[in-house]
Amino acid sequence: MGLLFEEIDTQPSDLGEISLRRRRIPALGDLDIYEVKLGEEFLMSSMFVEAEVALADLGLAAVDGDDLSVVVGGLGLGYTAEAALKHDRVGELLVVDALGTVIHWHQQEKVPLGKVLNDDPRCRFVHGSFFELAVAPDRGFDPTAPGRRFDAILLDIDHSPRALLNESNASFYTPDSLARMARQLRPGGAFAMWSNEPPDEDFLAVLEGLFEDVEARVVSFFNPFQNREASNTVYVARQPER
Repeated sequence: MGLLFEEIDTQPSDLGEISLRRRRIPALGDLDIYEVKLGEEFLMSSMFVEAEVALADLGLAAVDGDDLSVVVGGLGLGYTAEAALKHDRVGELLVVDALGTVIHWHQQEKVPLGKVLNDDPRCRFVHGSFFELAVAPDRGFDPTAPGRRFDAILLDIDHSPRALLNESNASFYTPDSLARMARQLRPGGAFAMWSNEPPDEDFLAVLEGLFEDVEARVVSFFNPFQNREASNTVYVARQPER
């Protein structure tokens, strides 16, 4: 690509204008960097995907068995979904996103991982609000099978339990809402969540009141823009065996 910057698509949404961009930074070499912005806020960059991959790897490592049914909340650029599909133990993956535009970018293969996700028969996109479906266990995440349960739920939407894309999401991070979501996990299933911020002790305490084997794993990676190590957090919590 000769251009150093290209806006691939921009669409309105209920949360504001969402845009997909591609850029090159000569100092970083011959590399296309894809970015998703909501208004003026960056949602995702293909420069920093280590923690998105770790979200899938750590969440699935907490679950035993094969032919796993997995939910990913938040499609983004698809890195968590792709990482989950690299696990042979995954038999089915539902990727839930409230932004139809983001789903269409993948279906139309305007993003690098679109073809990967489209070509894998285990992967299915669900257009809907993760937060609304999470607290409605009788309805649940799968529109074809209301009330079904899953082996793992992997969440990457808000920047952290405190830094929210939408203030209405705040009610999800409460004991009542998380307990409702946990009803959609099978015994021994796992909930894992990405955060851009260091471990939050108050949120850990909420998880510990509902789940077993709760931990916050810090995932480090190099940030070339700042020329230093950066880090994200992945929370992992297991549903009790019953």
